[in-house]
This record gives sequence, structure tokens and C-alpha cells, in this order.
Amino acid sequence: MAKRRSSSSRKPTLVDVAKAANVSAITVSRTIRSPELVSPQMRIRVEEAIRKLGYSPDPAASALASKVTYNIGLLLPSLTNTVFEDVLEGIYQGSEDTRFFIQIGDTRYSALKEEALIGTFLRQKPAGLIVTGFEQTEKAREMLAAAHCPIVQIMDFGEPPIDMAVGFDHEAAGYAAARHLIECGYRTPGAVGARLDSRSRRRLDGFRKACQEAGLWDERRMVITPQSSSVGLGRHLLEDLLSRDQNVDAVFCNNDDLGIGALMEAQRRLISVPEQLGICSFHDMEMTQHMHPALTAIATPRFQIGKMAIDMLLSEIEEPHSVKRRNIDTGFKLVVRASTGKQA
Repeated sequence: MAKRRSSSSRKPTLVDVAKAANVSAITVSRTIRSPELVSPQMRIRVEEAIRKLGYSPDPAASALASKVTYNIGLLLPSLTNTVFEDVLEGIYQGSEDTRFFIQIGDTRYSALKEEALIGTFLRQKPAGLIVTGFEQTEKAREMLAAAHCPIVQIMDFGEPPIDMAVGFDHEAAGYAAARHLIECGYRTPGAVGARLDSRSRRRLDGFRKACQEAGLWDERRMVITPQSSSVGLGRHLLEDLLSRDQNVDAVFCNNDDLGIGALMEAQRRLISVPEQLGICSFHDMEMTQHMHPALTAIATPRFQIGKMAIDMLLSEIEEPHSVKRRNIDTGFKLVVRASTGKQA
């Protein structure tokens, strides 16, 4: 049997050089391909890290350095999830009346599909790329770091970006939802979640953390599924939650479909909202405010994220290093409505 190659013999990557030099991966790429675009101080750090690690650029990546197109690649995890409609609107508005075209790829929440699409897009020599989140595969991150175009990661915040990023802290948002329910006087809170991509998991982690700090957490009151989110699923998840603990008096739903479904199931069971059950949703799509009672929700700035991402990208395309704030936390907002009106 052939021996497995040891981790110590692994060929150093561009990302390894970036970590060693304490710079972004895109800075390493620019130092190698266009050193005149990098400050002398950064260039010295990068070159020293390259020598220390024995890094040699990938010839295949070098081939991507030829003339770029006017296409801007956009990778989204879903084209049917209404959450991304506002993101798209912001991107389209920001790219109107420019010479650039938006080319969309649907990763279907698959890291491997995203990796393949990134390779396909880069072979087409885009002017820039917008990708969702930070959960790329190692190979995908390496390709993005070596790309000869600006990169913006969207819809997330908390990690160093490959190049630039704009989004919000999902764990902090889930924490804020729990604190609101606790401050309203609810004492047996639960949570339901679907899809379970990394951002959804961190919302639920934040919710759990706040409940644990208040001494109010019971793991039985977390009901999750990898299924795609829907209103019908929201009804079923609340049904499951109440079967586990009939004393649940509040529920955090990690998106609006589930929140609307939970409200419908509560009404079907003649459970009074908010007196017997408080409901807090996530994202704050338009329908949440038209429910009866209207749903309290964590509102996320989806349009602004799309608009800021394309603005950052276009600025970098026109003038490299012109964007000074390269990792932007847009924050979120708790919108309190009638579904959590119970008072302590």
C-alpha cells in the first residue's frame, strides 16, 4: 500500500504565503504578477514569506492573467430563495449604465459545485467576482486568491476576506433575537432551522448562546433539518418542537418562511400569539409585516449588501487598492412587531 503523503510535505499554497506574510491572498497574487501595484513594505513581507515557504506560483493560474472581459461573475447559493432577490436588485442597480454585465451561477448550496463554477468563471477571465460567504473549499479559495480580478465575498462577516467582503454577523443576529425574547419575559424559548448552511448554523449558535447565558436553554427545544425552507416546513417544525416540549413559549425561526409557517401552525392550534407563544423571524421579507399579528424579525440589509458589493468591485476594477474599507459589517436591525408583544 502506498504511503500517504505527510502534511509536512504538502506544497505551500498562495494562501499559506498570505498567512505567513499577514496580508490578504490577493496582495500576494498582485506582488507576484504586478509588484508595482503593491507598496514596498508589503512587497518585502510577501517576498520573504515566499522564500521561507519555498512557494512557486501555479502555471495554470498564471494563464489567467491575460486580457479580461466585461463580465462580472456572481455566485449565489440559490436562485429560488427570495432572500437573494434584494441582493440581486442592489447589484443590478449598481451596475446599470456601466460597461459591465452580470453573469450568475447557482451553487445550490454545494461547496463542490461552487468550486467548479469558480473555475469555469475564472477561465472566462471576468473583470471581477462576487461570491457568497466564506465557506469555500480549499481549492476554491486558492483559485480565488490567485485570480487576476477583484473579489467580494457577501452576506457574511467575521473572517478575513480573500480580498474584500461585505455582510453581517449571523451569530450576533441570532443572539440578539434570543435576548429580545428573554427581555419580553419568555422563559422556555426554542428555535427551528432549515437548510443549515454555515450562516444558518451560526444564527442558531448565537440564539443558543444567549439562552444558555440566561440559564434558559434546553437542547430538546432546537429542531433543525437540512431540508429546503418553506412555509409548510415551518408548520411541521413548530409541530415537532411542541411535541418535544409543550411548554415552549417562544420560537426563533432562522428565516421568514419558517416564521410564517410557525405562525400559521400556532393559529391552527388556537395558540395565542404573542400571549402564549412569541415568534421572531429572520431577514424581514415584506410579507412578515403583513401577517396578523405582524412578525417581529431580524431585518438584514440585503439590497445594501448587493449595492455595496458591486460598488466596491467597480472601484477596484477602475483603480486597484482604491477601496480602503475592505471588510464591512453592515449590521442588522431588530424590528419589533406584535408577534412578541408579551411583557415581563
